[in-house]
Amino acid sequence: MRRTSYRIHRSRQTKKADSNKSVAEIVRELQHTPPKKGDYRERSLNIHGFICARCGKEFDHKTSRLLTVHHKDGNHLNNPPDGSNWENLCVYCHDEEHSW
Repeated sequence: MRRTSYRIHRSRQTKKADSNKSVAEIVRELQHTPPKKGDYRERSLNIHGFICARCGKEFDHKTSRLLTVHHKDGNHLNNPPDGSNWENLCVYCHDEEHSW
């Protein structure tokens, strides 16, 4: 039997939260920090929360895989830092959105 060794790769360093910042300041920073390529899902979840924009179902970190980011204009390259082209949809609402 062949054993495969896996190395855990930490792709991001977490920053210690500045306790002096207000919630509004943190949200403002998130909205004005340009997303990295392919990083819009995490940013959308941070901005819009773990809630489906259509049916209103709430999710948590364990079930967040059931949420998808829908690009309102259909352009996956249009990822403004304020998240205005995104809405979080559950997989069911997302399928319904693209079914017609």
